[in-house]
Amino acid sequence: MEVKKIGVLGAGIMGAGIAQICAEAGFEVILVDLAEAFVNKGYQNIVKNWTRAVEKGKRSAEELDRFKALITTSVDNKDFKDCDVVIEAIIEDIEVKKKVFKELGDICKDSAILASNTSALSITEIAVASGRPQSVVGMHFFNPVPVMKLVEVIPGAETSEAAVDIITELSRKIGKEPVQARETPGFIVNRILVPYMNEAAMLYQEGVPAEEIDKAMKLGANMPMGPLALADLVGLDTLLMICDYYWREFGDSKYRASLALRNKVRAGHLGRKSGKGFYDYTK
Repeated sequence: MEVKKIGVLGAGIMGAGIAQICAEAGFEVILVDLAEAFVNKGYQNIVKNWTRAVEKGKRSAEELDRFKALITTSVDNKDFKDCDVVIEAIIEDIEVKKKVFKELGDICKDSAILASNTSALSITEIAVASGRPQSVVGMHFFNPVPVMKLVEVIPGAETSEAAVDIITELSRKIGKEPVQARETPGFIVNRILVPYMNEAAMLYQEGVPAEEIDKAMKLGANMPMGPLALADLVGLDTLLMICDYYWREFGDSKYRASLALRNKVRAGHLGRKSGKGFYDYTK
């Protein structure tokens, strides 16, 4: 199947980034979210990125016009009906995703491939909800999408080889390096990265300052960013949800979320997006 039109569900940071790189690769894109305010904000962020690239001489004005012409926006999932691939990039909540994929299974044409940008959840469980599990694939991007080169491609229990091949090839066409992962909670990157951030939160809970933890990992392990700064970037609510999911799936106490992390979320300190997390971004 030749992919010509791509639907992106969710116009947040991840969804907008996915829509941006798909348009840059020459695909027709429809970006959909629940409300006009959400989809407009996502679209404006995309245009802002392109405008900045033009100002820096990295893109031409003609390219900006061409890219903008490839993106349309909507607040109705029914507009995905003629898409060849639909990439879901919404909240990391398995029940919400299952509901959405059931709807997509009813709306999209029979040949369409449905992909989830989930960072940790079961592709098989999401796929079954769609009613067409052979056509559902995990397609996990990394933040910021226009910069990070990796896409994890994750087949579910019933995903067809053809669907995996289409998503793998699409990943390359939009400038990414695909790596096929097994369906296990967290796949490859987050299976390793989430416990790393949670362990840093455990040290914070024991009284080690966030700045010292991050400095130690940057200078001692050559990490480009410390684990608690990274947690704030990811979103502490997302990190907590994944920790709790791992604990339920594996039944292993090593995945138990730190109390410091849980209390930050209870306080509404979710990281960069709320202004406060392990660091204060309001100063």
